[in-house]
Amino acid sequence: MEKTPRAFTDLDTWVFDLDNTLYPHHVNLWQQVDVRICEFVGAWLKVSPEQARRIQKDYYRRYGTTMRGMMTEHGVRADDYLAYVHQIDHSPLEPNPAMGEAIAKLPGAQANPDQRLDRACRQGLRRLGIGSHFEAVFDIIAAELEPKPAPQTYQKFLVAHGVNPRTSAMFEDLARNLIVPHQLGMTTVLVVPDGTRDVVREDWELEGRDAAHVDHVTDDLTGFLEGLGVLSLRRPRESGDP
Repeated sequence: MEKTPRAFTDLDTWVFDLDNTLYPHHVNLWQQVDVRICEFVGAWLKVSPEQARRIQKDYYRRYGTTMRGMMTEHGVRADDYLAYVHQIDHSPLEPNPAMGEAIAKLPGAQANPDQRLDRACRQGLRRLGIGSHFEAVFDIIAAELEPKPAPQTYQKFLVAHGVNPRTSAMFEDLARNLIVPHQLGMTTVLVVPDGTRDVVREDWELEGRDAAHVDHVTDDLTGFLEGLGVLSLRRPRESGDP
């Protein structure tokens, strides 16, 4: 049975992930973090880089973040972990004024439920030149160190910022992180690589674009948002509008 995607009708809140969503996959900024995580795991557990890599990816998939796995399995302190893995070079991020303009034209508020230290998240938004367009940032500290896709994390975000999921849209690069938002009533958008350049991703991270909980898929977030902005300006919102 063909699924019927939810429309962008009467939405007042727009929720964006940061990594590989607000900035493109091919920047591979996350790859820098990935290397730092592997180093941290190897040093903490005193294992080879190959063993550290296997443990890292296993914890990431099972716990939502490697950090949560290291905390649960080995008693790692979040502050120690975050301080090390976020020492990266943000210079590959370039300003994206077109995206900023597109976000500014969306009706209502924008928020970012990113799984990072607030400082690191805001630095990324600053480099992109779009930080001023967001009303709030919800990071891993605000989530009490519980990462997506844990249901309680989304609930904490909704309560903390007074967000009604049924009048909200969420943009993400991992399909599994859209399951709970869709169940809550949010319109969901999966942002995928554009296919023009190599990206560093696990196979499972690229799955799910045809899943029932994914309403829309785009490999060009700026263009997608520009289309939504044009639509909202052309006519009043009515029930049934795309």
